[in-house]
Amino acid sequence: MAGTHSLLSRRSFLAGVGTALAGGRRLIDIHQHTNYHLRSNADLVAHQRGLGVTKTVLLPAGSRYGLAAQAGGNESVFQLARQFPNEFVFFANEVSDLPEARQVIEQYLKLGARGIGEQKFGVAVDSPHIELMARLAAEYGVPLLLHFQDGTYNDGFTRFPGVVRRHPKTVFIGHAQTWWAHIDAAYDGQSLYPKGRVKAGGLTDRLLSDYPNVYADLSAGSGLNALLRDEDHARAFLQRHRKKLLYGSDCADCAPRTGECTGWRQLEAIGRLAPKEALPDILYNNAARLLRLEDAKQDG
Repeated sequence: MAGTHSLLSRRSFLAGVGTALAGGRRLIDIHQHTNYHLRSNADLVAHQRGLGVTKTVLLPAGSRYGLAAQAGGNESVFQLARQFPNEFVFFANEVSDLPEARQVIEQYLKLGARGIGEQKFGVAVDSPHIELMARLAAEYGVPLLLHFQDGTYNDGFTRFPGVVRRHPKTVFIGHAQTWWAHIDAAYDGQSLYPKGRVKAGGLTDRLLSDYPNVYADLSAGSGLNALLRDEDHARAFLQRHRKKLLYGSDCADCAPRTGECTGWRQLEAIGRLAPKEALPDILYNNAARLLRLEDAKQDG
């Protein structure tokens, strides 16, 4: 019986990924890093190609903090994108409370960075430092990607709606544990990876519904957990926010097409749970629009 269940699970897994990538569908990965847990650039390039990614967004670390993953900084993502311009684009980043943060980020925005982030530093979500990042993103017309992890990074998520209201011209992309835990209106703040049924109407759900400038990055274990913990809720959520959701991997794997690869598992979940008509938006169109890719044509 166990063997039969395992075989069926494997078939379901592969069928979901096949759906997600059917017909040579284009795929933008909104969330990857150079040097991620010491992974080489060669392994990163091979991983993204194996995953079937059309365009990868490289998110740099700050100069004094490697995003808790030894991730590479601005120069590393700039150089890799310059080496493979058809496959990679890059964001600009710096530790937000450093005096030189604006100057450093502007330098790389002027070199072609398509956004700011991943902002994953020890400041409050409504601090002057995040307010500065929001103003800078609006000034350059690029999105700002934030890692929400209460108690550690961008603390005080329940105050984030005030930040969004103060910066209506800034496109915010939410990501990580606290962001995804708050899809649940019954979330009690105790676990970063809550399990069980989801009560619709959580803060994240409302942010996506109420503010046209708020988007969500589905990557990493936190995004995957949000989909798999309650698949009935996930189906409705993916349909409801199909114009606001962005596929991302955020995995440090070298072998892409395995059940251990978070990016591959995320593709499987989206392919299996999202309505077919929503797949082009989640996998490509939404990110292409936000990143203003000159060669972007909307998938249908």
